[in-house]
Amino acid sequence: MLRVAVIGGGPSGSCAAEILAKAGIKTWIFERKLDNAKPCGGAIPLCMVSEFDLPESIIDRKVRNMRMISPSNREVDISLDKVYGETENEYIGMCRREVMDAFMRDRAAELGANLVNGLVTKIETGTNRQGPYKLTYSDYTNGESTGETKTLEVDLIVGADGANSRVAKAMDAGDYNVAIAFQERIKLPEKEMKYYEDLAEMYVGTDVSPDFYGWVFPKYDHVAVGTGTMQKNQSLIKSLQVGVRERAKKRLVNGEVIKVEAHPIPEHPRPRRVVGRMALVGDAAGYVTKSSGEGIYFAAKSGRMCAEEIVDASKGGEKIPTEADLKKYLKKWDKKYGTTYKVLEILQNIFYSNDAAREAFVEMCDDMDVQRLTFDSYLYKTVVAMKPWQQLKLTLLTIGSVLRGRALAPENYKPVPSTVRDDDEVNKMLAVSTIKGGIKVEKNKISA
Repeated sequence: MLRVAVIGGGPSGSCAAEILAKAGIKTWIFERKLDNAKPCGGAIPLCMVSEFDLPESIIDRKVRNMRMISPSNREVDISLDKVYGETENEYIGMCRREVMDAFMRDRAAELGANLVNGLVTKIETGTNRQGPYKLTYSDYTNGESTGETKTLEVDLIVGADGANSRVAKAMDAGDYNVAIAFQERIKLPEKEMKYYEDLAEMYVGTDVSPDFYGWVFPKYDHVAVGTGTMQKNQSLIKSLQVGVRERAKKRLVNGEVIKVEAHPIPEHPRPRRVVGRMALVGDAAGYVTKSSGEGIYFAAKSGRMCAEEIVDASKGGEKIPTEADLKKYLKKWDKKYGTTYKVLEILQNIFYSNDAAREAFVEMCDDMDVQRLTFDSYLYKTVVAMKPWQQLKLTLLTIGSVLRGRALAPENYKPVPSTVRDDDEVNKMLAVSTIKGGIKVEKNKISA
């Protein structure tokens, strides 16, 4: 009987383990931090809820309104009611990763996967990395801080262990650049939290990120406020978080930081994602999109597709798949999503290059055709072919927006106004207290 180790218990590892366990394949899933809360916006597309049979209990908020805020504080509201009509059928799910990941991981265990609260510390890959594979790991099941050293031999490994993947190192998958995500979870006064009930905000500008965006996403009883940037700018990450807080401070007034998180995320796929009988999925493989920074759906999907290929090639666990068998998963993945990744990379290079382009990007988001195309592709992961007149319109919008954007790009950045308090009230509150806790913010950065 085929023996498979899935290293990493996030969405990619959990989905892989679930498929393998359902097929009756002997499966172990390793996760060191069972209460792990990855610093992530936590937004999931609607199609993921049905495709991966996720219960409503793991969804904190059903966001139906997005607000894009440009460098000059131009605000564009994107409402699903306007795009799809007044219905609750369409929404963006906002989740806490510790809740969603635990559900998916526990479900895999209930289906028969052996869940190990452990950290894999060494992987012996056999001759020419073809296995069998000997894992040395620290088992923390008993709650000891040091863990008990154990070993396990398996025939195949699925590496779902994130950007700093130990499996990738063992298989010599090659390096890749990583972006840095930084996030603070902030509890807000009742008025401000009510404002974010079904609304998410995205801020763009050099002050919040030179190559990405900042976000304020609602969760169960707080908002996640964060930003991200490419590896070359990682030394700026805390100052960029200050930029997000400064731009949104009148909407986050008197908030209190309850958690600070930072984590690397891949900028592009690794040079090698299958070596021998080892395959990478999720962040370990580099499956995070440019422009949107989306990774959760693609992580889960890659884990499932990889596991399905293993089940098929092994005839339900009767034989050990070859390296060529595992590479079929890559061919299917690249055929299905390669274009999506390339298009989003092009969009990021165009619209996140400078503040003029960011102004143009936000202006374009005010167009209903752009909104529909964007949400169709995000919510349902479908690429809808544009009609000739739509293509022409989009081209003219891009050219016109960029030309106007060059004149509108600001020389400095101002905080957006509160939407629930008048300016005098907010300024009085800010004079007494701004956001409590989290990163250190200089006094001159928080003046009203």
